[in-house]
Amino acid sequence: MRLRRTVRLLLAAAATAALGLTGVAASPASASVLDTPPRGANDWSCKPDSAHPEPVVLVNGTFKLMGENWSALSPKLKEAGYCVFAFNYGNLETAPVPQSAEELRDFVETVRAATGAKKVDLVGHSQGGMMPRYYVKFLGGADKVDDLVGIVPSNHGTKNPLAIPAGWTFCPSCADQRWGSDFMQKLNEGEEAPAGPDYTVVTTRYDEVVIPYTSALLSGPAERVTNVVLQDKCKLDLFMHDQATKDPVVAQWVLNALGRKGPADPAFQPRCIGLG
Repeated sequence: MRLRRTVRLLLAAAATAALGLTGVAASPASASVLDTPPRGANDWSCKPDSAHPEPVVLVNGTFKLMGENWSALSPKLKEAGYCVFAFNYGNLETAPVPQSAEELRDFVETVRAATGAKKVDLVGHSQGGMMPRYYVKFLGGADKVDDLVGIVPSNHGTKNPLAIPAGWTFCPSCADQRWGSDFMQKLNEGEEAPAGPDYTVVTTRYDEVVIPYTSALLSGPAERVTNVVLQDKCKLDLFMHDQATKDPVVAQWVLNALGRKGPADPAFQPRCIGLG
């Protein structure tokens, strides 16, 4: 497993250099690939209805492109009636997390202006489930976000040893996401889930990237924080970190969180779809 993760990091670094994401302009062809949204996302004419008043902004995980990261969940949200938006940020999400949070802030403002919505819902994977908390806590997002749903988020960082060399070389956000980093201490000082949004965390016991998997869990009052471990309700769900956004059980938790007042219902029983 560690070898696979090492290879993935090296490939991501190579892709970053090859696509010009380290400062050299990408070719028009590669840029078009990078900017391709997932199916169902970025219909800028979409207007929220009374049943789905908040547009959903999808926030990628580290080294992810929106087209791949949200290829399964984006069309499901669109089919459920939501206006869905996605974007790439932070040089394949390797930029310092506070810098990426500023990009999220600006994208949220663009979505709010286009849709007329007062608030948005944020659904993020990995770094994308954690980074919005910085936007909420430090960049004025508390009154602009209704729901924040984190899928295997790195809320307290990771003890994965590969985060250290990645952070030293090509991935400042990896350094920020180390367990005990200065960034993590600042993010989690005081309230982890400040008032404003409702927070839902969905994680897996088989997370091989955010280590330990319990790093994802948030503390906070039950009326605005729900922590979900997939295997507590679907014991044979074997999804790990990278493909968690494609898990049909995860999709059910996301829809539950977005479709009700407050965070996801901790008593909700998803359909395990043959997983146990």
